[in-house]
Amino acid sequence: MPASPDFGHVLIMDEKSFIIQPNPDAPGLSVSIDGVDATGAPVQLPVVTEKPVTLFLNKQEIVTSMTLGDWVAELAVGYFLNQNMLAPDDEIIGIDHDEELGVVIVRTAHETNFEAKMKRKIRTSGCAEGTAYGDMMERFDDIKLDPSVKFHASWLVSLSKAINTAPSLYLSAGAIHGCVLCHQRRPLVYMEDIGRHNAVDKIAGWMFLNKTPPQDKIFYTTGRLTTEMVIKTVQMQIPVLVSRSGFTAEAVDLARRAGLTLIGRAKGKRFIALSGIDRIVFDSGDDDEFADAPSMQRARQGTGR
Repeated sequence: MPASPDFGHVLIMDEKSFIIQPNPDAPGLSVSIDGVDATGAPVQLPVVTEKPVTLFLNKQEIVTSMTLGDWVAELAVGYFLNQNMLAPDDEIIGIDHDEELGVVIVRTAHETNFEAKMKRKIRTSGCAEGTAYGDMMERFDDIKLDPSVKFHASWLVSLSKAINTAPSLYLSAGAIHGCVLCHQRRPLVYMEDIGRHNAVDKIAGWMFLNKTPPQDKIFYTTGRLTTEMVIKTVQMQIPVLVSRSGFTAEAVDLARRAGLTLIGRAKGKRFIALSGIDRIVFDSGDDDEFADAPSMQRARQGTGR
């Protein structure tokens, strides 16, 4: 039951373009505020908005999230999936959104009750105070990522260029995180939000509602690589996670435990991989930046996947 295109993003069906990408000029996502610069000269600055959205699963209120307010159906579904409140084979029979009240209700074919689960709350490291629950890891070790999937280093150049030059709130207003679902060298779905956890959940929800297979996809984020990002990527069953930012040690440990390819500090042809190195095909030619890639790969074998 795919959700309809949202006002905050552009829906594009061209084979070589994003399927969905941000629309920084969409009404309601940012406002222009008057101020002054360092010299005292007047300036007008686009500033992103924050809206509270309360998520219900059937009759139970689960959480209120501060969000941009776009793609709220996908946000709700993705959140419930990533919190193990929905299973991949669950049947969603309806999604209701009351924009005025800021409420989204996801209705499933079976009854749900997560009162006990909600008592085990964890505040994550997300910029907008993401919330996770104590048993978020309950399926983690049961998920098997396909070890035969390959990631070509040459894809990073195309991905970085397409993502970093696409019109976005990140470029126009800042104070935002972006997450992109990719296939090989093509970005597919680009979601933004004030918290990276929300942007991840939007993509997870979009994939579920559109029955998009995860096994051959790449997940790209503008944010740092934390345990939450690794857990959610593994739960989405995506084998490769890429960021232009850095890592936490705990995230690397979890990635190695799951067999997730974890790539950080990605900029153009440059990157650092700390997990899942066997998936990487170092095919960027004889550039100096990659001259030592095979030796780097050999040196890291045995220190983690």
